[in-house]
Amino acid sequence: MAFPDVTFRMAVRPEDRAAVRRIVQSSGFFYPDEVAIAVELVDEHLQKGDASGYHFVFGELAGVVAGYACFGLIPGTGASFDLYWIALANDRRGRGLGGEILRCAEERMRAMGGARIYAETSSRPQYEPTRRFYEKRGFHLEARLEAFYYPGDDKLIYVKRLAPEAGENIRQCASLPGPDPEPISSGGI
Repeated sequence: MAFPDVTFRMAVRPEDRAAVRRIVQSSGFFYPDEVAIAVELVDEHLQKGDASGYHFVFGELAGVVAGYACFGLIPGTGASFDLYWIALANDRRGRGLGGEILRCAEERMRAMGGARIYAETSSRPQYEPTRRFYEKRGFHLEARLEAFYYPGDDKLIYVKRLAPEAGENIRQCASLPGPDPEPISSGGI
């Protein structure tokens, strides 16, 4: 389902702290310390801007943040990005908005020189929709780390290739200056 009235923005605002907390808590998936980490990444960006290494895409419907993605260049790599978070308000899940936010984040990562995206998730049964989400959008399971989070809760690492192999027209991320682009409308994405 398309959301013709969704707008995306990359600029992080102080009020996004509360929006991120609300969104992450609404899923019921995350432990309290994980919710705190999600908000800490917003704080880090508010304090340091792009130098924090955390970049965001917020999807808004009627001026209300309905979902977001947080991503960044993996330190020590030239073109590999972590998708730290992608989350939607629970009442917005399953209707295509997450895919639109991911597409916008992927465009931003490509523009920053990204060649691959890495996303991690849990092996717990409640994360089956998350795993299907990644797989449906071209990610494949790259690794499984047993009992990483807790006994019986493995870390699953997914990867998606965005660009040609290293050295084939990949720009260095650090060489991309400039402010975040203006908010854009999905225009029927």
